[in-house]
Amino acid sequence: MTAEAHPKQDKVPGVEARAGKFPGPSLIPMLKEIQDRCGWLPREELEALARRQRRPLYEIEGLITFYPHFRTEPPTGVTVGVCHDLTCWLTGADERIERLHEQYDGTSDVEVTEVSCPGRCDIAPAATVDDRPGRVDDVAEFVEQRRTGGTELGATVAYAPPSGWPNDPYTRRDEHYGTLRALLSGAIAPETVIAELKDSGLRGMGGAGFPTGKKWEIVRAQDAGVKYAICNADESEPGTFKDRQLLAEQPHLVLEGMLMGMVVAGAEEGTVFIRHEYGPEEEVLHAEIRHLHDIGLLGDDVLGSGYRLSLDIFTSPGGYILGEETALIECMEGHRGEPRNKPPFPGVYGLWGKPTLMNSVETFADVPIIASRGASWWAEQGTNGSGGLKFFAVSGHVEHPGVYCVPMGTTIRELLDLAGGVAGGSGLHAVQPGGASSDFLGPEHLDVPMDFGTLAEAGSMLGSGAMVVIAEGTDALAAATNVLRFFRNESCGKCVPCRAGSTKAHDLLTDTLHNGGELDDARKARLRELEMVMRKTSICGLGQVAMGPVVSVLNREEPGARS
Repeated sequence: MTAEAHPKQDKVPGVEARAGKFPGPSLIPMLKEIQDRCGWLPREELEALARRQRRPLYEIEGLITFYPHFRTEPPTGVTVGVCHDLTCWLTGADERIERLHEQYDGTSDVEVTEVSCPGRCDIAPAATVDDRPGRVDDVAEFVEQRRTGGTELGATVAYAPPSGWPNDPYTRRDEHYGTLRALLSGAIAPETVIAELKDSGLRGMGGAGFPTGKKWEIVRAQDAGVKYAICNADESEPGTFKDRQLLAEQPHLVLEGMLMGMVVAGAEEGTVFIRHEYGPEEEVLHAEIRHLHDIGLLGDDVLGSGYRLSLDIFTSPGGYILGEETALIECMEGHRGEPRNKPPFPGVYGLWGKPTLMNSVETFADVPIIASRGASWWAEQGTNGSGGLKFFAVSGHVEHPGVYCVPMGTTIRELLDLAGGVAGGSGLHAVQPGGASSDFLGPEHLDVPMDFGTLAEAGSMLGSGAMVVIAEGTDALAAATNVLRFFRNESCGKCVPCRAGSTKAHDLLTDTLHNGGELDDARKARLRELEMVMRKTSICGLGQVAMGPVVSVLNREEPGARS
């Protein structure tokens, strides 16, 4: 998909400063090809790219300095990355990083760096060796393999129960894509799919929670000759890895739901936008897309239905901000991944200015069973007044970190029990029920059902579907500071409140921790003020929620105190 293929659009808020400035295809896949071939981005390669594409070198420099995956210096040999974000920090990352530095600082061919959460919180503290994921304990073995020319990407893991995941309507591989086939043949009408999704109450499972059926209806209603679909597989929030498992274990459901969305909305081209740290899972997707070609479900006239359907994969060049839908689109179009002001929303003005259907991995994976068994069946799967099923990633101080699929409305206590309880039999200090951006809840909230409304009433949110468990004896303020550190590092910098506010708050907190860990009233007031300003004035959700975990710790210390 290139810019030349699309007519020039009217300028809209958020893109007017650069719209049409650099016409041409996205340079990001080209930069990725250079780095894959060279191991980094040599200056002469960048100059040659600028000449070939007739693009200014400063545009290219602007891209490679924004995206953390691009390297502007040659690697020293093997690159070891270690995560220091919340779950890994809780499980001893600081000490392990120090030991790795001691082990490799005297070598000339191994570089030890700190990386942002690679989505392997179930094996915390997690590491990568030239992007191959593993435990910190695996580093020495992986380094030796790389020294001898090993190119292993790593293996996926399975968490499905013996009976299979309950959201899968199929028992055999030859049954896969049965609901899509029914839609293509006319046995199920597009309007029926939308109605079932709306009646089911399915909401976006990536964090925003927008009603899925309504989103599909909006894109279908747009009068446009070209539309697109995107699967947002860029989950990058600390503690979050349930989409990773769906890609590894249920690629058929993810892609079937996406293809159904394309048929319903009228899109011919779909793209799975996946984070580069998910190399093993990306290989699974490539294999499944090849299988779809083999069975005739991708092509110019799929099964004689008249529908043209194509799927591609876009590998992220890195950055948590790309999980925000408009920043993701900016990246795909070849720009810095900075969120757009909204409205307009992607369903009206998305990729290349065209209506774009975008859902998360879990949302698409839920579509086939809802469309085939109906909204009533889906509603019956929930509990405690909720409907449907929900995948959760559980990590931190638990006996059995992993991915669990439970009825929506399952309580925090019940999910914690499924994960074996707090590690070592310790007492519970707090949980983040919805990933790093969700506010901490204490033991008094153990019986809160996990759903959008109930968690919001309790003072947190369902968020990214990631429960991080923190045992008694943990410094809650230090944990919240670790979370804020992540958001400070991952801020795209576009808006001042997020960029400056997160830095000021983190500086204040680290200074406090270094000097005894007690916040005086003036500092508490300043933190609350920063949280209010960031929440009300930041462009996107990153800045709006970054300070929430910190303030939730203050609120637990001072019951009744709210900003």
